[in-house]
Amino acid sequence: MNALSVAIHWLSYSPRVTEGRRERKKQRTRQALIEAAVELFETKGFHETTVAEIAEAADLSTRTFFLHFPTKEDVLLANAEWRLDLGVRAIAERQAGESVADVLRRAAQEMITDAWQTDLPEGLAALRAHLIATVPALQAGLAQRLLAGQKDLIDAVHQAFQPSVIDAAALVGGLLGAINAAALVSVQQGDQPDEVRAAMARAVEIVLGTGDFAPRLG
Repeated sequence: MNALSVAIHWLSYSPRVTEGRRERKKQRTRQALIEAAVELFETKGFHETTVAEIAEAADLSTRTFFLHFPTKEDVLLANAEWRLDLGVRAIAERQAGESVADVLRRAAQEMITDAWQTDLPEGLAALRAHLIATVPALQAGLAQRLLAGQKDLIDAVHQAFQPSVIDAAALVGGLLGAINAAALVSVQQGDQPDEVRAAMARAVEIVLGTGDFAPRLG
């Protein structure tokens, strides 16, 4: 590779490197805020904790907090939107000949893996489950995000496989509802992260027809 080729190669990839570094820094900042918030919610209580206290505990400014999260509720709920986007992407990247069940299984696996890698090890899932059960504002916020995310998934399934919108809505709603319900019960009964992940995975198989309670989907 000559000097010109090296220069072109570097220039063409340097924006991606910069963007990657910037994104990693952003994720580290978000994670610091999440961890600080989780600790404060556990020790002080959700309502008693302020945004300023979360920012201070993370050694960041309040302004930085609001660059990443609109409210303290969003610290616990932000991952929900990203996770549903993973599902939409998995549907968009389907392979020729894949059935709706295969594609949704892969989409669900990506969402579950993300939950296992981000929420479950740090105890965020257990705290979220407790707070959602006791804080009406969080219940409303999660419901709003799930409804918005469900619509995107419903549209993706409808466009990819052409079922009726009602059928797509029933399938997506059933799948997400099963995953969330299984995770909530598993967390509430004190299961370990790998057990919670297994509970969510089993819920997927039950809904898609390879578990004990459902007909098979084509």
